[in-house]
Amino acid sequence: MMKVASIQFSVVENNKNATLKKAKAAIEQCHDADLVILPEIWNIGFMSFDRYIKEAEKIDGPTITMLQGLAQHIDAYIHTGSFIEKENGHYYNTSLLLSPQGDILTTYRKIHLFGYKSRETELLTPGKSPVTVKTPLGIIGMATCFDLRFPELFRKMVDNGTQIFLVTSAWPHLRLEPWIMFNKVRALENQCFLISANSSGINNKVQFAGHSMLVDPWGSVIASAKDEETIVKSRIDLNKVQEARTTFPALAERKDFLKSK
Repeated sequence: MMKVASIQFSVVENNKNATLKKAKAAIEQCHDADLVILPEIWNIGFMSFDRYIKEAEKIDGPTITMLQGLAQHIDAYIHTGSFIEKENGHYYNTSLLLSPQGDILTTYRKIHLFGYKSRETELLTPGKSPVTVKTPLGIIGMATCFDLRFPELFRKMVDNGTQIFLVTSAWPHLRLEPWIMFNKVRALENQCFLISANSSGINNKVQFAGHSMLVDPWGSVIASAKDEETIVKSRIDLNKVQEARTTFPALAERKDFLKSK
């Protein structure tokens, strides 16, 4: 059985250092977890578009350096949530998966940037590749927020062996019902576990939905939050993935001519 912890919290407006300290305190409450996940652009807030460029970091910047130390401290895998990464004149919405030794296991740059009442598409460069990584916990696929609306990305990750989807997000409260629906459906249709960490609170006058959750391969919610700051903790049994796929072999019935090339 794997112990997972999804940290749902809000940014301290216009105070990155205070937000980093807040995240550190939350992560330190997860000593009993094997895997911890954080929200999208949690260190400055997704809606803080005027701060994207000036507060962007390289991968070896203060945010990831802090998280690497915390991974070692609590002896757990950490999905870093995302941050604004700067690299060779480009800026990305980037997430990392860290080992309990603080090593970077994989890097995912958000593929589907959000343009509706958002400056993300204006300021950032989209990623180009889905990410799947094999770990002692299982085979993990990573996605970010708006990616949830694109089932082909999740199916591609399943084709690459994914058993657990990790989704970092800053999904707004205005679209709460679609958030709940997509979390459940992406898990159900791919017969995978899905673990999401969504932002809560208000950033630049936009309220986030919270409702971070853990969903099993049958699309059932194992544990979830409401819209307050909290840490969602639960245990998952990875054997349930193969059990679901064997009991109800929907994935095995896919037609080759419909698969993406």
